[in-house]
Amino acid sequence: MTDQWVSFSRHGVAELVHLKGEIDLANANDIGRAIVARTTDANAVLIDLTAVSFLDSAGVRLLDFIVGDLDDRGKPIKLVVGERGAARMTLQLCSFRTDLLATDLERAAEELDR
Repeated sequence: MTDQWVSFSRHGVAELVHLKGEIDLANANDIGRAIVARTTDANAVLIDLTAVSFLDSAGVRLLDFIVGDLDDRGKPIKLVVGERGAARMTLQLCSFRTDLLATDLERAAEELDR
């Protein structure tokens, strides 16, 4: 049951993944399975991390796996991290790919359309 951490919707051509709360070792695998199941046939993926209050190394590995999988399949992805917050801070500390990070959803969606 991942509904408390992840939900899905559409934003233009992209599958929009909303993550919230704490993403850590206790739930990262379940969240990953839900995301992969929902995004397998997506043309593009937006992952909104602005409501994430904690992101540990398991969460970073999850995001890295999803990005790698989508890259391998030639599908664009953007991570919406806001101006500040737990997810943005953690991803910056881990030197995560900055070309994937966006401050807001509309900007991320526009970048996917390019």
